[in-house]
Amino acid sequence: MRILRTLLLCTLISCCGLPASTPAASGHDYLFYEGRTYGSESLIHPLRMILHGGYGILQLDNQDASPWDIDYENGVEVVGRSLFDPFGAIQEHGYWEFVKRELLPVSIDNDGGQYWPNYMNHLIGGGMSYRMMVDWFHYYGYQHPKLWSGGTVLAYHLLNEIVEARDVDHWSADPVADMWIFNPAGILLFSHDGVAGFFAHRLHMQDWSFQISYDAGQERWVNNGQNFSMKLDLPWSDTWRLFYHFGTHAELGVSYRLPNGDELSVGAGLVAKNLIPSDGNFRTVDLARTAGIWWDRDGSLLASLDWANDKAYRLRTNVYPGVVGIGDVRPGLFGILHRDGDVTLGFTFRWMPVGLGGRR
Repeated sequence: MRILRTLLLCTLISCCGLPASTPAASGHDYLFYEGRTYGSESLIHPLRMILHGGYGILQLDNQDASPWDIDYENGVEVVGRSLFDPFGAIQEHGYWEFVKRELLPVSIDNDGGQYWPNYMNHLIGGGMSYRMMVDWFHYYGYQHPKLWSGGTVLAYHLLNEIVEARDVDHWSADPVADMWIFNPAGILLFSHDGVAGFFAHRLHMQDWSFQISYDAGQERWVNNGQNFSMKLDLPWSDTWRLFYHFGTHAELGVSYRLPNGDELSVGAGLVAKNLIPSDGNFRTVDLARTAGIWWDRDGSLLASLDWANDKAYRLRTNVYPGVVGIGDVRPGLFGILHRDGDVTLGFTFRWMPVGLGGRR
């Protein structure tokens, strides 16, 4: 069974590489994707986005990262019931609880702060992802890039909700807020050229996702996670900027522009550690400290080093395609030091929507 699963995944990888169509590099205002062949931008791909976003919750310590053991049927049932009867899902715990937990930033308590990922990951992150995939599909000459992008984003959002609800045995209000409010609002927001341009040019927003890979020995996703970065120019400095890095984590810091134009960023903050039940049909996370350093060129991440306290991935480094290699062979590489002392190593290429890794 393990061999068949691995062969199935390898077939998927080989069939879903970079498109062979000629880039359509003119006639479109590219905001979040410009076809760079190095760094994190070289790995942007619809399938990779679906996997990063859809399985993002599996980064947490107490979540199994095997895509084969997920009860998709239960997840579909819970999400479908909640989405087709959103008022029933909300009423299960109360409208005010839903509003103050999911919609209004009125609480700084971790137990009542589900609104934070809704705004940051679904509204802003999801909206930016939609506009970035419009750029991607337009760059590679697809007809109707907005429809392709909308389908990609819808697929990853639905998979995300299904995976999160795989072990839920009651109504879930989370999909209601995500799928009926924040995800559509993010698409509408970033469909506006002024808003998208503000995030692209003023906040220099980028997708800095990890290099998602598959460990055939463990039958698990490794090094998965959708991440974003923002940088805010300072009026009194040409070399320093404020820096913010977020996903299932949030790190605040500074960026420094090197003489060659590359930038080094450092930041520290908090990362989601475990998914835990909250009151009624809500769930929340506990947090751990985290810090990192990031090196990018023209906004495309070249390498990173992340540390987290009391987390399964104690130390993680990613070196993206185009940084090291021999001749024209320039793979992306990553290494993870686990809390128990084990090490996971892996690699990926531009044409591989999913990399390969192994734990020792």
